[in-house]
Amino acid sequence: MEPKPNRKEQSHQRIVDVAARAIRRAGYNGVGVADIMKEAGLTHGGFYAHFASRDALLVEAMQEASRQSIANISEGLAQGRQQGLSPLAALIESYLSDSHLADAECGCPVAALGSEMPRQSDVVRDVARERVSALISGVGKVMPEELAAQASLLTGALVGTLQLARTLGDNDGGKAILASARAALRAQYDRPATQASDPTH
Repeated sequence: MEPKPNRKEQSHQRIVDVAARAIRRAGYNGVGVADIMKEAGLTHGGFYAHFASRDALLVEAMQEASRQSIANISEGLAQGRQQGLSPLAALIESYLSDSHLADAECGCPVAALGSEMPRQSDVVRDVARERVSALISGVGKVMPEELAAQASLLTGALVGTLQLARTLGDNDGGKAILASARAALRAQYDRPATQASDPTH
């Protein structure tokens, strides 16, 4: 059994969890240390007992948001298998779902923060680049082998479609964009010729 986290470790994780939701909800610039600490139920003065800087918090928050996103993708793939979908079809349906449209705070950090990533400090940009590369790699793993070279193209379509739908909002307009893209992307990429793997394994 793994040792139980001590009080400081539990507080640290609580701060990171709050910040991971906050960056997806309000963007990097919308994350204030005082607000994060307050939401985590801790004092502002205790921040530097956990992080060397605000950027250090943003790095951990991005990594945690990515872990949560991977877990969501894994759940979507599992549900898709139960429905008889291929891994690629399940990914498209899950990523471009109405629930993902409505819940940016718990969704993919690349879609939530993509346009802000180039304007961040080097250390934050580096982890953002890693997340983008990991997303492209994961998409490639569920694509038919003969189409895997187009993983960045499909990833761009998924992320861009979700961002566009969120611009319209969690309404009929936003949902219509998602539905249209789901149908088009499945028709273009979900080919049964070559079995693709599960990106979570």
